[in-house]
Amino acid sequence: MDKIKFLTESGEYVEFYVEEQTRVNGVDYILVSDSLEDEANAYILKDLSADTDSEADYVMVEDDVELEAISKVFEQMMEDVDIEM
Repeated sequence: MDKIKFLTESGEYVEFYVEEQTRVNGVDYILVSDSLEDEANAYILKDLSADTDSEADYVMVEDDVELEAISKVFEQMMEDVDIEM
């Protein structure tokens, strides 16, 4: 499983495990978790970078409607996962 590092606003690096990725309406989303355990915290991030950027610019999805819609997409993709908000 791929691991990625994110730089927080406070300048601290945090590692996440990439569980799944998808593209909806031209926007890339990734589902990440903070642990490989069954009861891990999961987050949905979306890529705000331009196609010409050399690196992705991921931010946490905070809009409730968007978060619910994308979480349903990930639940369908990963049959054995139940995402609770």
